[in-house]
Formats: sequence, C-alpha cells, structure tokens
Amino acid sequence: MARAVADTSPLIALNQIDQLGLLNTLFESVQIPPAVATEALSVDRPSWLVEHQLSGPLPAEVVDAGLGAGESEAIALALELRVDRVLLDELPGRALAKHLGLPVIGTLGVLLLAKRRGLIETIREPIEGLRFGRFRASDDLYDEVLRQAGEKP
Repeated sequence: MARAVADTSPLIALNQIDQLGLLNTLFESVQIPPAVATEALSVDRPSWLVEHQLSGPLPAEVVDAGLGAGESEAIALALELRVDRVLLDELPGRALAKHLGLPVIGTLGVLLLAKRRGLIETIREPIEGLRFGRFRASDDLYDEVLRQAGEKP
C-alpha cells in the first residue's frame, strides 16, 4: 500500500462529507506536517493521521513559490519522506509538486480511487456534498470525474 502526505484542503473536504476514513483504507500511512495540523483544527484527527515534523528547513524552491504554510510544508515533507502520493487540491501547489516529481492526488481523485477499489458505491453523492460546501472545482472537472467513475454518460 502507498504512503501519503496530506495538505489541509483534502482533509477538511473529506471530513465534511464523512469520507476522511477513506484515506486510512487507501493508504498505508498518512502523514501531515505541523502547519497542516494547525490549519486542520476543525478535523477530529484520527490516530492513523500522524503529525510528522520536518527534519530541516523548507527547500528554496518551495519557499519561493509563495504557497500557504500547509501546502509548503506538505510538499516539503512529501519530498523528505519520498512518499507515494501527496494530497493537494490547490492548483499552484499541485503544479509545484508535479514539477518537483511528486505524484499528486486531490480530493476528487481520492473519491475516484475509492470508487474504483469498491470502497464506495457512488461518487455522485460525495461530490454533491463537496459542491454544497466550501470546496471549489470547475463544472468541467466535476463532470470529468463523474465520467471516469462511470456515473455520467
């Protein structure tokens, strides 16, 4: 099973639709840096979601990107731990992580992966829950994810 580092946004989004536990099933371990632990105070942190301190300063390329603290630390920790996935939703953070060679998955990707592995029957309801919350993605992206899940013609 894969190891992951998570940013704040996927944790909050999955928690809001009662799907945070999917991460524990999909990944061997999920680590979060201190800034994410601070930012995600609204999430009751389960024991499998482990805070992990960075062993050194943020890489210059991460600092220079001007991302938020959670995103910056999540990317730095993913580089440090050489995890299989970094969970990010915001486009600038995703772009930097990909540029640095990190495999990225976001909230919608987690739902799609869970559907493909038979952990959830449908992603339509969780996606609708996200759309009514604070989660933002384009209509085209929602439609594409539903198509990939076989839930939209």
